Amino acid sequence: MWRRDSQTVLRSETGILTTHAGSLPRPRALAELHGRRSRGEDVDPAELRQAVREATDAVVAAQVDAGIDVGNDGEQARESFVTYVQHRMTGFGGTSQRPLMADLLDHPDFLDLIVPRHLRRQVNLMAAPAAVTEVTYRDTSEVEAECALVASAPFAETFMTAASPGIVASAMENRHYASMPEYVLAVADALRSEYATIVGRGLLLQIDAPDLALERHTLFADRPLSDFLAWVELVIGAINGALSGIDPGRVRLHVCWGNYEGPHTLDVPLEDILPLVYQAHVGAFVVSMANPRHAHEYRCFERHPLPDDTILVAGVIDTTSNYVEHPEVVADRLARVVAAVGDPRRVIAGTDCGFDTSAGIGDIAPSVAWEKLRALRAGADLATARLY
Repeated sequence: MWRRDSQTVLRSETGILTTHAGSLPRPRALAELHGRRSRGEDVDPAELRQAVREATDAVVAAQVDAGIDVGNDGEQARESFVTYVQHRMTGFGGTSQRPLMADLLDHPDFLDLIVPRHLRRQVNLMAAPAAVTEVTYRDTSEVEAECALVASAPFAETFMTAASPGIVASAMENRHYASMPEYVLAVADALRSEYATIVGRGLLLQIDAPDLALERHTLFADRPLSDFLAWVELVIGAINGALSGIDPGRVRLHVCWGNYEGPHTLDVPLEDILPLVYQAHVGAFVVSMANPRHAHEYRCFERHPLPDDTILVAGVIDTTSNYVEHPEVVADRLARVVAAVGDPRRVIAGTDCGFDTSAGIGDIAPSVAWEKLRALRAGADLATARLY
């Protein structure tokens, strides 16, 4: 069902491949260990390693059972998709003051509904450590250990996520560098080691960059669109610098508007950012398109065709709702995306974002997450029967 071309991009050659955006449900005990470590409490390293190993083996097996072609470790080794860097890099301490998403501030009654959820979370992404001294990559031992956990995973392709310099710089406040661009470039230079290690271990690198859309209604909520687009250009340039020497075909870029249930009424349109996102030196783009706010934006790929030799991983499963998509809905979504792209071989079925972006976030019930991935597989099979 799959092959790589000369650019090493995995294509849906004879049927729609399936993947997801990264994080998968963690066992409660593991989430609690990550939470304690994140807060600076004592954690037995051997206990954490064993829990990570067991959880990773379990999510690999569950992905295979669900029919996932391009899978990963479910980020079981990390406390969250971004704050994990505090354990691999120097320079972080204290607590950031992250601005709340502006759409949530517009609806305080909705905030009242979701406060109880936040109280049970293990890792607070709104109060991440800040950059207080020079940011450097300490050593690659932790990322190498994570890669080793999936060295023999039985997927058509195995990927490993890593934070973008932009999401680190926006979520983990700058209290050291003279300017935000200086901070972003310093983080990118540090992350270069992680990116190279992942690709060097034979894994597909996925750079998680929600900052390329999310920060429009967070960090840049009170500023002109032009300022935000300049931010996108800065981050894309920093990513490209960090990827210097890496085959673009071994990298995919994930863009989303924040993996949270909410109004999302202030989300920047994909149309506004897509031309800039296309400047990234990557072989695939992972884009949210299942949620109610962005389900229409598959049309953007008619007006802005994918760059040559790139793949679109289309989000056709919503990761903020416990509704399980019917396979027919998934197939219909894929058919629309394929019509916009013009070639089913250049489309892979995916999810909008992860299912457990920070340990114990608990918005999607674990059993429902796995039902959604099974629906993804069934929908991709229906689409394959119609498109090939």
